[in-house]
Amino acid sequence: MDAVRVVPALHGWWRADRAAHGHPDHWVTKFGGVYREFDAEITQQIPDESLAWITVGGEVKQAGVVTFHHLADNKSKVMLQLDYDPGGFAENVGDKLGFVKRQIMGDLKRFKYIKDRGRETGSWRAEV
Repeated sequence: MDAVRVVPALHGWWRADRAAHGHPDHWVTKFGGVYREFDAEITQQIPDESLAWITVGGEVKQAGVVTFHHLADNKSKVMLQLDYDPGGFAENVGDKLGFVKRQIMGDLKRFKYIKDRGRETGSWRAEV
């Protein structure tokens, strides 16, 4: 497995351990100081365009898709659709008070898309 520390500016998505193709990846998230670990199956991946996933194990239940839209040479738009079940006490309270949405929105604003960095990470980039 390749350990990938997601962009340091992302406060909620802490780490993703890439598994061999055909096996679920292991992800670690953080919210309100609480770490959650789970396995996620990549259901669709189109390099530089989109990534979709669904959890298949662990304490987190979610599915999502993130899409990347090239707007200009130095500007991209990142869109996220996320369906999740806030499983723990911190997540439920945070969700009710709007903290989860604010953290996700903040992470999306801080996210630097690969094209903005000008180089690839070397991670697996095939289509699924």
